Amino acid sequence: MENYDYDLLVVGSGPGGQEAAITAAELGKRVAVIERKPYVGGVSLQTGTIPSKALREAAYVTSRSASLGMRRMIQTHAASEPGFLSDVLGQKDGVVDRKEAQLLERLMTEGVVLIPGEAGFADDHTLRVTGPHGDQQLLSAAVIVLAAGSRPRRPEYVPFDRERILDSTSLLKIRRLPSSLIVVGGGVIACEFATIFASLGSKVTLIDSHAQPLAYLDTDIVSRLMEDFDDMNINLCMNTRISQIERSSDGVSVITEQGDTLQAASLLYALGREPNYDMLELHMAGLVADDNGWVRINEYQQTSQPHIYIVGDLAGRPSLASTAMEQGRIAVHHAFKAEVLQSTSFLPMAIYTIPELSYVGETERELQGREADYVKGYAYYADTARGKIIGNEHGLLKLLVDRQSRFILGVHIIGESASELVHVGQMLMTSNETVDVLAATVFNYPTLAQCYKTAALECLIQLRDGLKGT
Repeated sequence: MENYDYDLLVVGSGPGGQEAAITAAELGKRVAVIERKPYVGGVSLQTGTIPSKALREAAYVTSRSASLGMRRMIQTHAASEPGFLSDVLGQKDGVVDRKEAQLLERLMTEGVVLIPGEAGFADDHTLRVTGPHGDQQLLSAAVIVLAAGSRPRRPEYVPFDRERILDSTSLLKIRRLPSSLIVVGGGVIACEFATIFASLGSKVTLIDSHAQPLAYLDTDIVSRLMEDFDDMNINLCMNTRISQIERSSDGVSVITEQGDTLQAASLLYALGREPNYDMLELHMAGLVADDNGWVRINEYQQTSQPHIYIVGDLAGRPSLASTAMEQGRIAVHHAFKAEVLQSTSFLPMAIYTIPELSYVGETERELQGREADYVKGYAYYADTARGKIIGNEHGLLKLLVDRQSRFILGVHIIGESASELVHVGQMLMTSNETVDVLAATVFNYPTLAQCYKTAALECLIQLRDGLKGT
């Protein structure tokens, strides 16, 4: 490795890149991170995960969900107040700045070198880095980790203008709340922003070509979410394709393939993201993307070139910050022959709509598809004291349990703290513990975690009586 400038070069400073760099530095390696933006943290910190969740927090505080129960007495702000959105986004920027400072301090403490510029392969061990002022340098490394992230898909027929016709990045920079908003898409980003802006007071219409949003989720969870959409007066236009998007004098017009015209003050186009491969000159390293634009990797994030690894959004689904961090650690441990703590297949997923959703494991639809023999248990926030205290009585926790082994096959939650609660089920699934452990566990009172015990006891009744979960 002494023949190279560095032991490890990382392209991109997002969650996957930063974890790869820090992990390698902790192993005593010579590490540098190449970042083309004038800041660190990638999409997750700067234009995606953290900013959108900060905005969601403000939306949640002003929403109907947070104004129920004891919380109605501490409502201090209204989204309709002049300057509210500008103040919120200013606070969001403060959160980003503080997190960026923390990241910079951590990288410097670990001795990681930061190199500004755009990276592209010169050969399989060498990157040509073009600096902010056009200067170029060649840097070599024994191992290279690509963590260049992704960007919103921006098809040519959509006249983006960063003012009224927006993608998920530019939407976070607006300073005035649109009176009405059309959201194009039915995936995670689309649904998150639809509920955020509906909670803030915008009249939201969601358009998607599928029969329902987030159709891959468990059916019971989607049904509950659709009820919340209805409560927020989100207008759903499903099974609908768009033929044209135009900017009008007073807003945006959308013409559907059915010939209908929808109008709003602003539009968010949220149909997919694209990997940032275009500047990397993959062919110079002997790498080729497949027909869908992705480079194939193995379970260690390793490409066909054994010293080149790909992590984060650049690696494809699930495109989560949590999995990107894990991928960065796995790649570095594998590359430098350290112990690889391979993550399990039980990866938790969280969707920060209002209310938030989270799940781990299989859905009931998937179990039925493979003709599994299972039982299911439900627990409703409305039946818990905590649910009544916080006014969040619409939440639901659902357990799916194998009849023979009694192992937990899936956990599905909608409601406050869903993204936190799911980890209880995840740990049990990872440890191969049975539903009996949940049923025998004492949870603090009053908590939402008690829902686990309620659902587990319902499963035990079905197991004892031989009732069918299907």
